[in-house]
Amino acid sequence: MKNIKAVIFDLDNTILDRSRTFRNFIMSFVESYFNHLGTTELLIQRIIDLDQDGYKDKTELFRELVEELPWKTKPELYELLEYYQTHYVRNAILMDQAKEVVQYLKTKYRIGLITNGRSIIQYGKIDRLGIRDEFEFILVSEEVGIKKPHPQIFEIAIDRLQVRPEECIYIGDHPKNDIEGAGKSGMKTIWMKVNQPWNPDLTITPVHEINRLEELLGLL
Repeated sequence: MKNIKAVIFDLDNTILDRSRTFRNFIMSFVESYFNHLGTTELLIQRIIDLDQDGYKDKTELFRELVEELPWKTKPELYELLEYYQTHYVRNAILMDQAKEVVQYLKTKYRIGLITNGRSIIQYGKIDRLGIRDEFEFILVSEEVGIKKPHPQIFEIAIDRLQVRPEECIYIGDHPKNDIEGAGKSGMKTIWMKVNQPWNPDLTITPVHEINRLEELLGLL
């Protein structure tokens, strides 16, 4: 791809396998709180569905779980939020070939990461995966006070890199937050197809669509 100087990634379901990470966390969560039940697969799936692929606020999610689930002893909301903060990051799993792809692209481009979320959780996952040093910069929405898809968070990255927007390519899984947001800042985009369906009302079209990160090796 011509004239590209920087490659910027999303985190969840792009670099981090968020689906597997959350499922592993919920399996340990259910084992801790629901060992009085004989079968728990339906319970696990219900929690995953309520989570909405990570886009539901965690206070809201755990408030719903307090009310809905068949607890032996109903916990307080703060207890579940503390459990999440402590245990979720321990289950972080990389997408297949993620580190290898990033390390290869570092030999050709400047590399960054932009992610929505709480700093303690997002940096916790990044450090658990041992990838913080792979990126020239990391922007977490809570830290900078701006969330994707607002173009300003992408513009901050452009300013840090001191390159033109069209010299950056952004890779992410969410059509609106990642592709629309980065595209409106002037970046080129690649859509990582994971769980989020394409929204036909969006005005930005990615230059490529991929299913696996290693496909980038033939594109960049």
